[in-house]
Amino acid sequence: MNANVNEVRQALEWGIIPAVPVPRNREGRIHLQAQEAYAGYLAEQSIAGVAVWAHTGRGLHMERFERMAVLKQWKSALGASKLLVAGVGALPDPRRLGSAKISQWQQDSLAMAADAIQGGADALLVFPPSLFRELPDAEQDEAIVEYHRELSRLGVPLILFYLYDEAGGIGYSAEVLRALLSLDMTAGIKLATLDSVMTLQDVSALMSEEFPEQLLLTGEDRMFGYSLMRGARGALVGLGAAYPNIQHDLMQAYASGDFERFMELSARVDGYAERTFFRPMDKYILRMLWCLVLSGVIPEEAANDLAGYEMTRQEITSLHRAIQRYRLY
Repeated sequence: MNANVNEVRQALEWGIIPAVPVPRNREGRIHLQAQEAYAGYLAEQSIAGVAVWAHTGRGLHMERFERMAVLKQWKSALGASKLLVAGVGALPDPRRLGSAKISQWQQDSLAMAADAIQGGADALLVFPPSLFRELPDAEQDEAIVEYHRELSRLGVPLILFYLYDEAGGIGYSAEVLRALLSLDMTAGIKLATLDSVMTLQDVSALMSEEFPEQLLLTGEDRMFGYSLMRGARGALVGLGAAYPNIQHDLMQAYASGDFERFMELSARVDGYAERTFFRPMDKYILRMLWCLVLSGVIPEEAANDLAGYEMTRQEITSLHRAIQRYRLY
């Protein structure tokens, strides 16, 4: 086992890694002052590190120069004591077809991974290779495993990512999961099934029975507390982008066996998630940015997302009430 993998796993255990959004102005450009203020704020919170270039940060939709600027900013803000995780993947080129499309996608994904490593990322969060859905069933599983093998050869720890189909993921069979969890460079897996409690149960059971050394990271914003009860020992979540301290304390309460505190905090975190993670689900990124506005971290002018959603005054008021009701911090 690579020493770096163990170090990353230890740093992740019972810690929270917020998947961070990118503050932007109305024209879609990065709001540099807000980005700097946000990085400085979050670096002072009870976090184990951050994940850049993930879905919350629109990593696959950013220009390369933007990605590198964001990575550099967070690397500087976090220093050496916290982990910097970078999402890696690519958007398929619609102008290409068949094997040429897949080949180009793989090249682009590996180039993004190389950029992350060059920029100082401590671990790679592997976007699910949903493009492989286009392959025949017989080839799909092997392609998924070989893609992760290629990434593992880059020598940086991997965090696998099991994402529900509706968000663009791809189902991993038990055989695929076994192969991926057996890779020397795998530090753990982020599970984000949203509304498939059976998937959460099945994957967590497989891990506890066959891969107890591997780290299950919850990405279950709407099942945060329950996912800890199912074996998660860390979190990599968009919900952590604002008010990560209450989520950190929730995990610490469970880890220490303070179940009365755990139940109280779990109810509050669930209430928070229910007010931010709902349909249209993709709008959660803008809601997270508005949480940062309401907490005084970034200005209102920086609460814009590439998807172009808008927040009504009623929605903002509802969000503010939730922050107060659930005593977020």
